[in-house]
Amino acid sequence: MNKKRISSDYKKKIDKFNEYNKAYYEHSNPKVSDKEYDDLKNYILKLENEYHFLKSKSSPSNVVGFKPSKNFKKSLHRVPMLSLGNAFSEEDLENFEKKLINFLSLNKNYEILYSAEPKIDGISASLTFKNGKLFKGLSRGDGKVGEDITENLSTIKDIPKNILSKDFPEDIDIRGEVFIQNSDFENLREKFANPRNAASGSLRQKNSEDTKKIPLKFIAYTFGYEKGLKVNDQFNYLKKLNEWGFKTNPLNKLISGVKNLLKNYNDVEKKRANLDFDIDGIVYKVNDFALQKRLGNVANAPRWAVAHKFSSNKAISKILDIEIQIGRTGALTPVAKIKPINIGGVVVSNATLHNEDEINRKDIRIGDTVIVERAGDVIPHIISVDLKKRLKNSSKFIFPTKCPSCGSKTVKEFNIVTKKIDAVRRCSSEGYYCDKISIEKLKHFVSKDAFNIDGFGKKIVEAFWKIKLIKYPQDIFKLDYNQIENLEGWGKLSVDNLKYSINEKKNISLERFIFSLGIRHIGLENAKLLSKHFETFLNFKNLSKKKKFEELLNIDGIGETQVNSIKNFFQNDTNIKVLNELEKILIIKKVEVPKKNGQLNGKTFLVTGKLNGISRAEVKSLIEENSGITVSSVSKKLDYLIVGEKPTKRKVDKANTLKIRSIDQKEFLNLLNKTS
Repeated sequence: MNKKRISSDYKKKIDKFNEYNKAYYEHSNPKVSDKEYDDLKNYILKLENEYHFLKSKSSPSNVVGFKPSKNFKKSLHRVPMLSLGNAFSEEDLENFEKKLINFLSLNKNYEILYSAEPKIDGISASLTFKNGKLFKGLSRGDGKVGEDITENLSTIKDIPKNILSKDFPEDIDIRGEVFIQNSDFENLREKFANPRNAASGSLRQKNSEDTKKIPLKFIAYTFGYEKGLKVNDQFNYLKKLNEWGFKTNPLNKLISGVKNLLKNYNDVEKKRANLDFDIDGIVYKVNDFALQKRLGNVANAPRWAVAHKFSSNKAISKILDIEIQIGRTGALTPVAKIKPINIGGVVVSNATLHNEDEINRKDIRIGDTVIVERAGDVIPHIISVDLKKRLKNSSKFIFPTKCPSCGSKTVKEFNIVTKKIDAVRRCSSEGYYCDKISIEKLKHFVSKDAFNIDGFGKKIVEAFWKIKLIKYPQDIFKLDYNQIENLEGWGKLSVDNLKYSINEKKNISLERFIFSLGIRHIGLENAKLLSKHFETFLNFKNLSKKKKFEELLNIDGIGETQVNSIKNFFQNDTNIKVLNELEKILIIKKVEVPKKNGQLNGKTFLVTGKLNGISRAEVKSLIEENSGITVSSVSKKLDYLIVGEKPTKRKVDKANTLKIRSIDQKEFLNLLNKTS
């Protein structure tokens, strides 16, 4: 699959995802089964993970649910309803736990207790109780704003309407899942595709009397806003829910250790077929609420929870060919063209081979009969080769040592972070020497997060490149519109629209401009950090003259890998010419740095040594929350050096020489009006 096909496939999947969401959330008429919906969502996420040039505001990585329906009154969730990250293997779970331990700066042998809760395949709802009485019921909506479906939820017998327990919180949002038991669904099979669709359609009836006729169930498992909750952990909260009259999942367990999580996972998966409700995995939540609070959230998911999904889909096929794709950063990606097969309702004709090492390790060859897996959000990949069916004249696949596009030497670079040679082989050409890389750079330049030129998509880039209308980014702003008007499929109106769109984008923010250049390892977030540091385009461009690249290491979030990429970019003469030409054409806006008023406003900090009971990531978060700045090296710009156990002597000595104030953990916490 080449990049054009990847992008086209991605757009189709996003459009389909929006179509399913609209039918499901706005029209109460689900079009596909839950499994098909989840497969599509996971496929999109994996595409984005594999191919970083793919981005969409409508991606499931950016949205939770869908905008609230017009059929119901909108209402803001007091605490957002987040989605969950996914795990599919023992390695995923081990990595999840390692991240928790590192963030919390715990001993590596520390046993984290998890509340392991089978994930019911239903519809999320949030119930607000005030002084023990059901006050309001909301759907998930987009996670921030839901639909007021109080009347419909009130028809569910599992939901208490008036709770008299003295220890019930004064004000709380009880959250859980609305579902239909499989045995009850048998009577509804003609009307709905599956139990989840039945639950969704029933909850979204305009008349609550219609909802009342459906045997909906409710299982509670968490809370949002609370005032007066007197429990300290998730498992005891679940026990309290039972005491207050709510039903909880009978398979919930309190477990520690990845091996024990896996054992429970396998036990529950064996029971799936005999359960009277659908489950699609097990959610693991850090049990301790205090630890949950410290861990917080990342993007639209909690850092302290993960969903361990069930089962994968596999099939047998034959490799017809192996195609090498070349990305914007020069990465050579092998893709197996396979005999089309149906895996879980999806026709698969391509499978990623990841890299050269993967091909060699599994000894994958053209003509091989292979097992192809499509699991969760993983793009189809080859698990193994059936050696018994290998052709006698089969030969090993030789990965190209020269770029298939430009003939430049392909190289594997040394990764300064992992201290290992990268698995990915890359074209060694720089600038715009390689045609395939150049085309991908131009597509990136006009993409949504970069210049976002309406009507100038990837197909247009390829068409204009083919007839030599464009080669460098500046050519986009110097197009021969008379020539374009004479091209097939173009007319005066479409050309005028294109011209307007291009001229409109001549005014751009510095962060978008830096991102548009396609510098390796510089994504949108890094581009934002760099733009705040440079503030003006001139300061950015003058890096080629000043060559003070090491100073960039003081930008928190920018490391050696990014600095080396920026250095390579500015050492290429073609890139400098591109910058000079674009400067003549564009208005690149100066960055307005917002004023902050936190306790640490404007102060810079650096940590050396190990702190007690708090990780560097958490320290960084605290500093930034209070308007401070973290840096990565000692310089005159540093205000405080936070010194822990076994600090780096060089940093301490340099701080003393520069008369920079060194403080310990207690002094740092005192700056925040906290006690150690």
